[in-house]
Amino acid sequence: MKGAYFLVIHLPEEREITTKGRRFVLRKGYYVYVGSAMNSLEKRVARHFRKDKKLHWHIDFLLRDAELLRAYMIPSGKRLEEKLSVEVSRHGEAVKGFGASDVRVETNLYRFEEEPDAILVGILENLRLKWKRIKSEREAIEFGGKNEA
Repeated sequence: MKGAYFLVIHLPEEREITTKGRRFVLRKGYYVYVGSAMNSLEKRVARHFRKDKKLHWHIDFLLRDAELLRAYMIPSGKRLEEKLSVEVSRHGEAVKGFGASDVRVETNLYRFEEEPDAILVGILENLRLKWKRIKSEREAIEFGGKNEA
């Protein structure tokens, strides 16, 4: 299954996140990461829920120190990552330079004071996209299996 996703992340206290080439100082709060997987959406999202994994993307370094609360899987054959990131940017505080190396936005990570679920659902409904909210690696894999039949 192809598509995009949101990750809803909680960072309970300010942290310095060091990736392979960058350093980010992130304030405590809620974060939304916008991503895409044009090969295997369910496997990509399931990977984000795992704690034991090779650190590759910026988001992997953040998830090492933060709690992934839930994900929104958005199946689509169209590349939606950039459009979704622009929509989230209208509501959240951008973390410049985080992710987004393959799209024309300055970031794919946005900070919120409060849990952002109502905003995310509003974005998805306004864009008339199908989506599924999941809370575990198992749910991501199961969702993929149901959609590939």
